[in-house]
Amino acid sequence: MDKKAKIYVAGHSGLAGSALVRQLRQRGYGNLLLRTHAELELADQAAVRGLFEREKPDYVFLAAAKVGGIVANNSYPAEFIHGNLAVQTNVLHESWRAGVQRLLFLGSSCIYPRDCPQPIKEEYLLTGPLEPTNRPYAIAKIAGIEMCWSYNRQYGTSFLAAMPTNLYGPGDSYDLNNSHVLPALIRKMHEAMKGGSEEVVIWGTGAPLREFLYSEDMAEACVYLLELAPAQFAQLVTDAHPPLVNIGYGEDLSIAELARAVASVVGFRGRLRFDTSKPDGTPRKLLDSARINALGWKPRTRMEAGIALAYRDFLGRYPG
Repeated sequence: MDKKAKIYVAGHSGLAGSALVRQLRQRGYGNLLLRTHAELELADQAAVRGLFEREKPDYVFLAAAKVGGIVANNSYPAEFIHGNLAVQTNVLHESWRAGVQRLLFLGSSCIYPRDCPQPIKEEYLLTGPLEPTNRPYAIAKIAGIEMCWSYNRQYGTSFLAAMPTNLYGPGDSYDLNNSHVLPALIRKMHEAMKGGSEEVVIWGTGAPLREFLYSEDMAEACVYLLELAPAQFAQLVTDAHPPLVNIGYGEDLSIAELARAVASVVGFRGRLRFDTSKPDGTPRKLLDSARINALGWKPRTRMEAGIALAYRDFLGRYPG
């Protein structure tokens, strides 16, 4: 990518989008096109078309999405499927109309079947039933992958879908009802420690295995993919297979192990009690990231250091 190219980051204020903006600026890209939700409603087709017709971006990172943990997915399934389908449909279609050179669509590891073999390879997509607790979100993201592939095949676009594992880092949501497990644990442990509580209750059995990736590493991987030489990039967007690349950490740990790691970083010394009446979700989700690793990218941030950085971000945003 030319350093002067106009790059649109959709969803730039979120966890993934803000990390992408930081990474792009660090790498010398200064012509960034950014719009807040108040400035642009991405579910409004006419508004999105107007933006693309006026601004004509060269590259697009589609990080805008409605995301959340098990509680949020169970509580708002219609919003998760409708909102995500609307946003990605509008941005992908208008990117084609505007002649965008390359686009990266961000998805999630929940697109894969609930009980597929581990680690999860890209070719396992659509080989089995999805996890019921996040099926509406997963189906929306699968539709986005199919849309990228369809536009590439019919119109010759260069739309690539990147599937990161569970993300955490600066700008995360720490809402106890709607956030993902790692930021929720940070807040729970912090509030328990400050309040003098001797116990923290954690949803589920603690047995499920999860993989976590620091958001800055994810952003580096995404920019790395769009910076690939034409021959390398072309191998990822062929007609033969979905234009799909996993972005993972390479290791997983149980929710119980994660809880103990967060407690250690935060300084909580009390008991951890697992509420087995609450759902566990998918038993294991470990991505096979061999495809992007072979292209030369690997994550930099170890889990312990990443959790400490995330906790520092939490303290900066929720002092006291």
